[in-house]
Amino acid sequence: MLYGGYDHTIDKKGRIAIPAKLRDEFGNSFMICRGIYGKNCICVYPTEQWDKLVEKIGNLPSAKSSVVKRYLYEGAFEVEFDSQGRILIPASLREFASLETEAHIIGVDTNLEIWNKELWQKENSEYTPESIAAIVNELDF
Repeated sequence: MLYGGYDHTIDKKGRIAIPAKLRDEFGNSFMICRGIYGKNCICVYPTEQWDKLVEKIGNLPSAKSSVVKRYLYEGAFEVEFDSQGRILIPASLREFASLETEAHIIGVDTNLEIWNKELWQKENSEYTPESIAAIVNELDF
């Protein structure tokens, strides 16, 4: 399970270090793509989770599946860690997520999200303990 939030910088070459605690969930190579949940962030998927996502997308009606596949695959890249635990975020993805120098990495269970730090702060400020409690109450936990 991937969890936690971490502030990191992106170097001039577009590389960002992924915390060691999070790297353990990834193999030699994995997938990075545009976020598909209506947010301008980057998603990083271990291969196993990527394969599950691709399978679920394939189960959509063909017209919807085609649209999602075009969007997802056009901005998807296979990446690897370098010797210092960094990944290179392709320029098109950095532009999509407005990633320049400061980023926030979040573990969200099965994948990571990489956000522009300011956009993350704005996104996260919309939620309050009360609004989260209202959602959690739906769990009947």
